[in-house]
This record gives sequence, C-alpha cells and structure tokens, in this order.
Amino acid sequence: MRVVIQRVREASVSVEGAVVGSIGLGMMVLVGVGHGDDRDRAARLADKVVNLRIFPGDDGKTDRSLADVGGEVLVVSQFTLYADTRKGRRPSFIGAADPDEAAALVEVFAAAIAEHGVHVERGVFGAEMAVALVNDGPFTLTLDDDV
Repeated sequence: MRVVIQRVREASVSVEGAVVGSIGLGMMVLVGVGHGDDRDRAARLADKVVNLRIFPGDDGKTDRSLADVGGEVLVVSQFTLYADTRKGRRPSFIGAADPDEAAALVEVFAAAIAEHGVHVERGVFGAEMAVALVNDGPFTLTLDDDV
C-alpha cells in the first residue's frame, strides 16, 4: 500500500456536487493498493499514520499525533499512486490492485484508523471525486507499507 498524507486544517470530498465526507484539523490520506497487499499491511500502515507525530506542539516542534490534537482523517482511494511513468508519456496502472480487492483494503485501512478512536470520513471508492483541502504547513508525507 502507498499513502500520501497531507496535514490539513480542513478537507472535504464531493461526488456529483454533494459533500460525502469532511473533516476539520487532521490528515487528508490518499490510499493506493497494490498487488500483494493484505489486511495485515493495511492495519500496520493505519497504525503508523495514527501515531505519526506531525502536528506542532506548544514549542512549534512536530511532536504531536492525531490523538494528541484531537485530529480527524479523510481517507480517499487513489489508484494512481501506483502509476508507472518510466516508459512513454502515458502512465501505466498495472501495479494497482484489482478494484474489488482494493476497495476492501481501503476500508480495512480506514476501519483500522477508526479503531484507534480517531474520527474517519471517507470518499467513495471508484467515484469521480472532487477533493478540497487547506494544507497546513504545507506538510505532506508519502509512506509505503514497509513501515
């Protein structure tokens, strides 16, 4: 699995003009699922995300986690994180998992975050989504499942 995390002041995702998920302070997490990913990897990556200390404390250092700041998470599936652009100009997505498998693992990932007591909102898997956010920092990280 691959995720892109953006620390946000707020974020939302809409489908066909209707907001389907929105959060305040927290993380916007784009999630890509690749071949060979499984429930254990999804749970380990979720644990890593929840416990990342990327929020500033009173001294301005990034030493606080989602739980420390009462943050929320917006999870949006993003198969394009597995784009291969090494050849030509058109990306190949052959590294992305089958949609049914990916949908299930994105949900496992989101549920594992929620099990930590973090409020989680979700996009709609496979839908054409419009994502809006106010990036805080900006602070953006990319994680693979080899956490």
